Amino acid sequence: MTREAYSCECISHGFWPGGGAIKAPHFYSYTVPAPPGFDQGKIRPSAGFYSTDLSEFLLPYNAVRVAESPDEALLEFMQSTYEAGATLAKWDRDALERR
Repeated sequence: MTREAYSCECISHGFWPGGGAIKAPHFYSYTVPAPPGFDQGKIRPSAGFYSTDLSEFLLPYNAVRVAESPDEALLEFMQSTYEAGATLAKWDRDALERR
């Protein structure tokens, strides 16, 4: 399944409860293959950041938990990291996205 999933471009979002290199719970986002400049992508909310150790964007769970609107904060993270990956990778977004 993993071989097929990564046989072409992929953007993934998920949740990590903590452990290993990430001690606290975080939401994450990565793009495979990562396009040039991905690590400099402008993402939201401001608590999100790019981890050079993990080669992915992270958003601390606590930042979402205490946000004025946790649902909106998480959606903003997922949307902005998708946009960074898809735009920099020059995906045909019109063909991929439903409006």
